[in-house]
Amino acid sequence: MAKAKKESPAKPPAKVSTKLTPARGDYDESKIKTLSSLEHIRLRTGMYIGRLGDGSNPDDGIYVLLKEVIDNGIDEFIMGNGKQIDILVKDGTVKVRDFGRGIPLGKLVECVSVINTGAKYNDDVFQFSVGLNGVGTKAVNALSSRFRVVSIRNGDFAEAVFEQGVLKSQRKGKCAPSMPAAAKQNGTFVEFTPDGGIFENYGFNLEFIEKRIRNYTYLNVGLTLTLNGKSYVSKNGLYDLLTEETGDDILYPVGYHRGQHIEFAFTHTNNYGEEYFSFVNGQYTSDGGAHLSAFKEGFLKGIQAYFKKDYKSEDIREGTTAAVAVKIKNPVFESQTKNKLGNSDIRSWVVQAVREGTEDWLHKNPQAAKKLEQKIMANEKLRTELSAVKKEAREAAKKISLKIPKLKDCKYHLEDGRDGELSTIFITEGDSAAGSMVSSRDVMTQAIFALRGKIENMYGKKQAAIYKNEELYNLMTALGIESDAEGLRYARIVIATDADFDGFHIRNLLLTFFLSYFEELVTSGRVFILETPLFRVRTKKETRYCYNEHERDAAVSDLGPASEITRFKGLGEISPKEFGQFIGEDIRLVPVLVNTLKAVPQVLSFYMGKNTPERREYIMKNLIEDAG
Repeated sequence: MAKAKKESPAKPPAKVSTKLTPARGDYDESKIKTLSSLEHIRLRTGMYIGRLGDGSNPDDGIYVLLKEVIDNGIDEFIMGNGKQIDILVKDGTVKVRDFGRGIPLGKLVECVSVINTGAKYNDDVFQFSVGLNGVGTKAVNALSSRFRVVSIRNGDFAEAVFEQGVLKSQRKGKCAPSMPAAAKQNGTFVEFTPDGGIFENYGFNLEFIEKRIRNYTYLNVGLTLTLNGKSYVSKNGLYDLLTEETGDDILYPVGYHRGQHIEFAFTHTNNYGEEYFSFVNGQYTSDGGAHLSAFKEGFLKGIQAYFKKDYKSEDIREGTTAAVAVKIKNPVFESQTKNKLGNSDIRSWVVQAVREGTEDWLHKNPQAAKKLEQKIMANEKLRTELSAVKKEAREAAKKISLKIPKLKDCKYHLEDGRDGELSTIFITEGDSAAGSMVSSRDVMTQAIFALRGKIENMYGKKQAAIYKNEELYNLMTALGIESDAEGLRYARIVIATDADFDGFHIRNLLLTFFLSYFEELVTSGRVFILETPLFRVRTKKETRYCYNEHERDAAVSDLGPASEITRFKGLGEISPKEFGQFIGEDIRLVPVLVNTLKAVPQVLSFYMGKNTPERREYIMKNLIEDAG
């Protein structure tokens, strides 16, 4: 199934309490503290890099640190300085060398340690920079156990070394004549090791880094990035990105347009839903924003103008895969991690540029335009058929109950602002597992939906089939996606099944359902798998819960051979009193990740299609290897 990576324990909201705690001590001048720039970053890490994590999720903080350093080299390239960035990741340490202008030697220490210090406030030096707030490299410095920066300009160099944001040494001088010519080129070198006290048990996943580097190349045609000696470069920008993501699963050749401040590519596939990749000044905006909304509007208008027909938005967008990148002078992001753009003032020119670019491409590619029209008409027919099926499903649901069967809802949902961002729905198998979770959940942000057992395998079936399936319709209604994925009610969808063959089968059936009809929920990072302990090892004085045999053996070694060992066969065997900690602060979630869209049909066909000889051979081979 889709590739899953471990995520470090997430931090759900604390139990809500209305009890007021009396203030302790006097509130006077002695209680007022002034922190240095880097002290504040270390104390309030989340304000600057978002989540911490251990590197098992692509959004974890260690990748944000890497991005901040690379972004500086990208900004240099955008301004016409340096065509290569070299990256080395080894043994938890990162080294990045760009060949731009190099940080001015006399301001090297300030530029990496004093917030609001930098050249990116000056339009004469940087016009389309991501890092406009002068924080990025400072955050890397503050959150590293060791941080070293070297700037080289015209044969001179300056170096500074920090530990946990504290300056330990600095020096300046002339580059030694014996240095290789490449090493003496202008530019900046940064070496950092994330602080293990902040990022516990972290490790860099090179697959995540490689994907980020590929995105950099798509957005910066002609720039070469090397990762541990391997080079990456793109000649055709976002056209290459979309071609790589979709493969051969397209209805017409990828459409492409490049303007002065905007670039976009688009095509349609036979998949359900929509998929977008959006960027601002080279920054991937996973949550979209003003530029993506404007792109969708312009794309709609361009197609309507070409065909001179008032096609509905949903008929045009169904099956769309597109990428859009804009360059703007003063980007306003919702947070330091820059996942969503807030510049509403760019709407008019983005809409106009996309409309004109789309219409122009269709005029130049009439055969592709014909295939697109056929897709729109097929979507229109499907929507009409689905409308009738959905109506029947809604009527049938009303007859059963006014409430959604098997749903224990929570108070806050995705649309409820910050509280909603913590909302989670657990999809469990059967009432026994649900019973333990219902009794121990946080009723404010955690909902439970209990399946009756194994759901139907929906691989290869038409979309109408999911609305005729009572249990799947109830699940869609609970999630709020019975109309489309945009209605999602929860920030996280967590599959909570037993760690046995039946549980794994149900997990695969659910993933097949999501990947077949609501792929964007997976690609946007909304779907997770809950890990629960397989063993309990305890003595009269201590109890430990273990998630694998290695942890069990370690616990027995620590607690002694007389320890009592319990093997949990299912979630229902864990008492509500125990279960609370496994969905509370110590929750372990595995995010379901998709490396490329083109891999999804192949994976689903192999695992959930007909019982092919290839799959039988794969199963037998792995059974033999496991037995050996």
